[in-house]
Amino acid sequence: MAKVLIINGPNLNLLGVREPGIYGSASFESYLDNLREAYPQVELSYFQSNVEGVLIDKLQEEGFSADGIILNAGAYTHTSVALQDCIRSLPSPVVEVHISNVFRREEFRHHSYLSPVCAGVICGFGLDSYRLALEALLARASS
Repeated sequence: MAKVLIINGPNLNLLGVREPGIYGSASFESYLDNLREAYPQVELSYFQSNVEGVLIDKLQEEGFSADGIILNAGAYTHTSVALQDCIRSLPSPVVEVHISNVFRREEFRHHSYLSPVCAGVICGFGLDSYRLALEALLARASS
């Protein structure tokens, strides 16, 4: 069974109530239930924190044993060299995910410190971005 960790960063605990015009009206927990049902062959675990160091601790804790990590680092995507350094040190492939199309938003969101060290980037497909990332990780694992 593949082991995949989904990590959400700051403010993503507010999905479903935070700016529904951008992020939708579904909570991540309800989406995660659907994802687990659709992929019973995958051990999907989930973690969310608003604290950069806690995200790094979780990546280090899981990044040496997980088959893949799906990371939506939120605003830390655009600011965190520390997260970049952490991802660079992990053997597990990391897919950077964004719910919105960051390139249709504010200019500061157009740069990612994480993209250069991630296996890939998926953005703009709403919560379905997580499923697409999972599909990419599963395809990578089977090739």
